[in-house]
Amino acid sequence: MKKMILLIAFCCFSFKMTIAQSLYFPPLTGNQWDSTSLSSLGWCQDKLDTLLNFLDDRNTKAFIVLKDGKIVVEKYFNTFTMDSLWYWASAGKTLTGFTTGLAQQDGFLSINDTTSNYLGQGWTVAPSAKENLITIKNQLSMTSGLNDGVPDHHCTIDTCLEYLADAGTRWAYHNGPYTLLDSVIESATGQTLNQYFAQKVKIPTGITGSFVKIDFNNVFISKARSMARFGLLMLNKGKWNTTTIMTDTSFFHDMTNTSQAINESYGYLWWLNGKSTYKLPSTQFVFTGPLNPNAPADMIAALGKNGQFLNVVPSQQLVWIRMGDAPSGGDVPFSLNDSIWQKLNQVMCTPNHLNETSLTQLSFLISPNPASDYIQINSTASNYSIQINDMTGRMVQYYDNQSGHSKVNIQNLHEGFYTISFIQQGKAIAAQKLIIRR
Repeated sequence: MKKMILLIAFCCFSFKMTIAQSLYFPPLTGNQWDSTSLSSLGWCQDKLDTLLNFLDDRNTKAFIVLKDGKIVVEKYFNTFTMDSLWYWASAGKTLTGFTTGLAQQDGFLSINDTTSNYLGQGWTVAPSAKENLITIKNQLSMTSGLNDGVPDHHCTIDTCLEYLADAGTRWAYHNGPYTLLDSVIESATGQTLNQYFAQKVKIPTGITGSFVKIDFNNVFISKARSMARFGLLMLNKGKWNTTTIMTDTSFFHDMTNTSQAINESYGYLWWLNGKSTYKLPSTQFVFTGPLNPNAPADMIAALGKNGQFLNVVPSQQLVWIRMGDAPSGGDVPFSLNDSIWQKLNQVMCTPNHLNETSLTQLSFLISPNPASDYIQINSTASNYSIQINDMTGRMVQYYDNQSGHSKVNIQNLHEGFYTISFIQQGKAIAAQKLIIRR
């Protein structure tokens, strides 16, 4: 009997070890990185060219797909190569979020600390009592309450950082307060951001690259494979092979789950899929449905200007990255990320589609969406107005006194992502995303 119990225990232990070791990690130096074929995964090889042509047409420079840590697809376009450097834009926010967690883990700070403890009093022009409400956690979750409607929301100078709402009561994608996390880390650790990041993340994972000061922003610049390495680190919950980088499991959990009640699709500088609602930069509208309907529900994503993307899917042990130039207008082209998922699903022969309907949306149905020349709006409502805003929040079209079914001409609008709002008595009663493709 004892032998049987020991045998069962050994089998269970072996099974757990197999799961734990199922991810492959490339060597810390050099270009060796194991790969696996599409055919060995049962993926659809005949769909790959469609995906790659789509990426090429959208000004992509690098695209990498990892499955179980191994490279399945790695493609560089035009003159871009494996050794070329490129910027992460806002996708690099996730590096800062991760590094903030390491600083807390090392005892240099607590994310519940008041930001003024590290930046000093008067780092904003908000009243002192309001400034002291802002914590590091507010910076991580985009809930500082500072006014993102200033002329340059990237600005980190005190006169650009105006009070608008109490910290924690309003979500807004505001670069200035986020960027000052770098100064918080430097003040807390006594090291530059690059020094601390290199010590804690780059050396133990083989990631290369560095943060470079561009205007007000600290922008991470690296090779494409370094972005893939960070995705693999995140896929393994902050552990690189047998080396645990982030031991603070509570922080990792909070970073990759809803961080506040205002935008449930946002963690600590990570975007989250599979939630019932989401907010986007430059607007206070609450959209219903998941962020990326064509992506798995447990996807987390680092999203940056002009289409710098890092997608991590724990349920599929999948990571993919995209670097490149802008495919269309808009700071963070969410529609491109979802379109890539649509094409990648065809390659994987396992389509994902999350339900994006809601009671509000059932009253205002837009078709087609994406659209190119016209959209048809079918509504049960009467006497409403239609307002279309671009990603900066600027109104680009307005139609008054609509009722029931409406046909809207969008030929004068550029390709990209828009917000379409339905208004009654001066209030938006519903809002949806509109994608224009040509």
